[in-house]
Amino acid sequence: MKPKYLLVLLYFITISFQASSQKLVEVWRTGPTLKTPESALYDPASQIIYVANINGNPTDKDGNGFISLLNPDGTIKQLEWVTGLNGPKGMAIFDGKLYVSDIDQLVEIDIAHAKIVKRYPAPNAIFLNDVAACQNGMIFVSDNRAGRIHVLKDGNFSVWLEGDDFMQTNGLYTENGKLYAGSEVLKEIDIKTKTIKVIQTGCQGIDGLDKDELGNFVFSNWVGRIFYLEDGKLTKMWDSTAENLNTADVFYANELKLLFVPTFFDNQIIAYKIEH
Repeated sequence: MKPKYLLVLLYFITISFQASSQKLVEVWRTGPTLKTPESALYDPASQIIYVANINGNPTDKDGNGFISLLNPDGTIKQLEWVTGLNGPKGMAIFDGKLYVSDIDQLVEIDIAHAKIVKRYPAPNAIFLNDVAACQNGMIFVSDNRAGRIHVLKDGNFSVWLEGDDFMQTNGLYTENGKLYAGSEVLKEIDIKTKTIKVIQTGCQGIDGLDKDELGNFVFSNWVGRIFYLEDGKLTKMWDSTAENLNTADVFYANELKLLFVPTFFDNQIIAYKIEH
């Protein structure tokens, strides 16, 4: 190949790579005022960010856990909005209720009254983690240490899927009749038929799982990595493993175009803009 054609080819390869790469740019952070925050969730209707604070050991039933409220700019609206939880982790909102996983039970909180109204025990659960709400009212909860996905349907909380293939499954996301479940791989599960299809490998352990306004997946590894998945291409946007800064159950607020990252032991929520 002639040198000038090689230079042209390299130029277009470089431009193509730059056009499809993403990076995170910090917008705000709360400062270390939270208490072991594991997940964040934005409600556009109320313009409130909910934060699940473990406030201790993630597996201890110590009653120290609570939910915080933040404003969209990251300022604290109410540090201890609902208390009396143990190790709250994943959250989802459906029909005026906030559903929170809490070690071996799913907790239902009435948002208008800021009150726990029901607890759904999960027999033989080990470590309930992420939560996702389907448009039909089904609430899915992962148990990454037991290899199960539970579902709350019509008031009954039961095992929906289980097996060795679901060990370490954590991050959940629902859309258009599909449940997406993340571990070392990303699975697409048809909610009606339970047909399973692996759509991405090499994910290194998905914790938080969401989509941005472009319809592309954004997910975290708890140890300190954040990835962007577009057309089968994984881009590592963030890596704080060297600093031991965790990236727990991330959430992307489409309306704000911000990615919320709970830093767990660093006791903060950091908001990032994804630059393309």
